[in-house]
Amino acid sequence: MATAFRLPPLLSSRAAPTTAARATTWRNRTGSFTHRVAAQPDDTTATTSTSTTPAPPTGFTPPVPKRFEVKPGQSNNIAGAALALPFRLGTGVFVLGYGVTLLDANEISPDQYALDFQGRKVKETSKVGQCPRPAKPIEIYEFEGCPFCRKVREMVSVLDLDVLYYPCPKGGPTFRPKVLEMGGKKQFPYMVDPNTGVAMYESDDIINYLAKTYGDGSVPTMLKLGLLTTITAGLALSGRSGKGSSYSPAKLPSQPIEIWAYEGSPFCKIARETLVELELPHLLHSCARGSPKRQDFFKKYGLFQAPYIEDPNTGVKMFESADIVEYLRATYAA
Repeated sequence: MATAFRLPPLLSSRAAPTTAARATTWRNRTGSFTHRVAAQPDDTTATTSTSTTPAPPTGFTPPVPKRFEVKPGQSNNIAGAALALPFRLGTGVFVLGYGVTLLDANEISPDQYALDFQGRKVKETSKVGQCPRPAKPIEIYEFEGCPFCRKVREMVSVLDLDVLYYPCPKGGPTFRPKVLEMGGKKQFPYMVDPNTGVAMYESDDIINYLAKTYGDGSVPTMLKLGLLTTITAGLALSGRSGKGSSYSPAKLPSQPIEIWAYEGSPFCKIARETLVELELPHLLHSCARGSPKRQDFFKKYGLFQAPYIEDPNTGVKMFESADIVEYLRATYAA
């Protein structure tokens, strides 16, 4: 699952860079390809701070994963994040075509991911394997505390897409100006699909585009109710009191942090809020219920739990949302 991806010069050097569109190379297990992030005009003047080589806190040791446990002092955070589930009726928890099969324990081999239920196994399935998959991660500029952005993140989870997120918190010095340069408006979310060359604003347009391009064309009911969708998406954020909306000064890493997460998880939300506030680019491997990536993850690590991050800048790999938040702030906060 490891990748190597360096931000283009404009983004990795926070100091008034210039030049036209730049290419970066993304390497994965099957090889490499050239990935053009975006056209960068010669008169770029984004104000940023210098990127440095980060290091984990002295004596840092990744925590042992503890499934379904809430770290002391985090109950209110998790409860607030979980308010989204009833308001959005679980949208973003399940992938497209989600289904389950109840099997006897001996019908599932030990290397197969499944849920335990009263001595039996629950095998999850979906239809995403029948849908076109983007060769390169889709790029989305957005921030956590925005109801329109949440709508798009829910669709990303439904379609099980990998997305390179460029956080745009209020006051952020790097990616908000970048969106203005690329699209002409400081409006969010803004999507760039390097697979098709399509770039667009407007959450509903992005959702419909993703459904037609990487799904079966259908949009979940809770994402096509117009004003009601926007209102409930806003209410879903109410329990977090603006977390993930405003910039906290931070050091920009040379490579995006990778995170395995999905929109419907309150634990994942806590971790992503911090990534956004620190304006840390991150490659999100969407893994909602029914995602085939859960099996891949289980086969590699012997368990599945989200969120999980791999930081190529420091070599740190870790579970546990509260500990991830502490690690990110200790490593990148300026």
